[in-house]
Amino acid sequence: MSEIREVLAKNAFKFNKRFGQNFITDTNLLDAIVSDAEIGKDDVVLEIGPGAGTLTARLARAAGKVVAYEIDENLRPVLSETLEDSKNAEVVFKDVAKAKDEEILEKVGTKYKLVANLPYYITTPVIMRFIECENKPESITVMVQKEVGDRLVAKAGSAEYGAITAAVRLEGDAEITRIVNRRMFYPVPNVDSCVVTIKMNDRYDSEDKQKVKKLIRAAFAMRRKTLANNLSSMLGISKENAAKAIENAGFSADIRGETLDVDDFVNLSKFI
Repeated sequence: MSEIREVLAKNAFKFNKRFGQNFITDTNLLDAIVSDAEIGKDDVVLEIGPGAGTLTARLARAAGKVVAYEIDENLRPVLSETLEDSKNAEVVFKDVAKAKDEEILEKVGTKYKLVANLPYYITTPVIMRFIECENKPESITVMVQKEVGDRLVAKAGSAEYGAITAAVRLEGDAEITRIVNRRMFYPVPNVDSCVVTIKMNDRYDSEDKQKVKKLIRAAFAMRRKTLANNLSSMLGISKENAAKAIENAGFSADIRGETLDVDDFVNLSKFI
């Protein structure tokens, strides 16, 4: 930790709360993230939010190429120093949310893995963007707030289960690979974190995913309402037709959306 603090101090870097900056300082954790992401020498890695470059350097050591998107221009001198020996790492100083898919594709190619220590405020948008984009990564390995990680891997019917859980499961398999104590970051955040790996699969590629996604969004629009009420409100169909479709799919008409898993939503989509 002292080395990173010294580099930050030397370059007069000031943390910007707007960017939710908490840098990983534990070297064992850095190596563990690279291991969890299964990075090999032939892999191309897209990193979101390299921060002080501690994880970037470890990724570059293991991978063939690393492209990192960093929003904070003030980190330029810091990253120049911490990545001095990482010749296969390129830092793009740009908000990844404003980078077009074609631009990213040109940088990383059609086969890549996504790794990120995500600022908590952009966790969901980043994950959803890359699991739904045309050129999906092979896998996504992210450091996220523990509460978010619990939602990503939740079981249907649990309190943590929600629209993002089902949306992620439609594209891949999510797993919490390790719990991370808040003291492994600088500055120390207010909550513990976890590493989540999402491995993409083609399990539902033959299905009408856009229709399934609309169903999922509708089902979780208002959690206290029944699935029939939500489908009627959000999809513009009568409550009677919604209930009939739900019954034809093999469920009770008064079921709630949060009790359905992805297989159930796929099945239901064929009756809407």
